[in-house]
Amino acid sequence: MTPAILALNLGLSFAALVALCLSLNRHHAEIFGTKPSGRRVVLLRVLGWGGLVLCLLVAGEAEGWGFGPVQWVGAVSGAGAGLVLLLSYRPRLVAPAGVAAVGLAMTAGLLLHVA
Repeated sequence: MTPAILALNLGLSFAALVALCLSLNRHHAEIFGTKPSGRRVVLLRVLGWGGLVLCLLVAGEAEGWGFGPVQWVGAVSGAGAGLVLLLSYRPRLVAPAGVAAVGLAMTAGLLLHVA
């Protein structure tokens, strides 16, 4: 298990879970002050589920299909725990943290590509 793959999986998982979180009326209104439009809900759900599937594919290809899904479950669980804590104590930071997670995933992906 390489740290770059783990960082990539954590970043993608957290960003995907943030997108799914923001597709819910309650969380979207709590963070942005307005309810999301129907089109935005669909976009956020597609991005969220697509991100989780992409994360699973990355983990499976990088770590092998014997260990990759295990790492994926761990990354999604860790990202979910972090998101729950952030929603509980600092909900306004959820959207910026999701953007930062995408940046982390892109940086880890570039490190993997360069190495």
